[in-house]
Amino acid sequence: MSGIFKGLRPLQALMCGVVILAALSATGCQVDVGGQTLPSPWYLTDDVQYFRPGPEFKLQREATALKEAQEEAAMRQL
Repeated sequence: MSGIFKGLRPLQALMCGVVILAALSATGCQVDVGGQTLPSPWYLTDDVQYFRPGPEFKLQREATALKEAQEEAAMRQL
């Protein structure tokens, strides 16, 4: 081997390491962030969850209880 190629060996090892690191960081994995599951390489085979739509006004029981309490307070004042 000539002297030129001996100096390139550390550079080749460094470049090989960079390529391997880039390839490993580019591969996907399933991650949970803030309660949200982000895609993995197998996201097309994951099961799909469906949640039925709930009531439009989510605080209906609280609103009904407040209305009844106001009516009861108005009846006491009479």
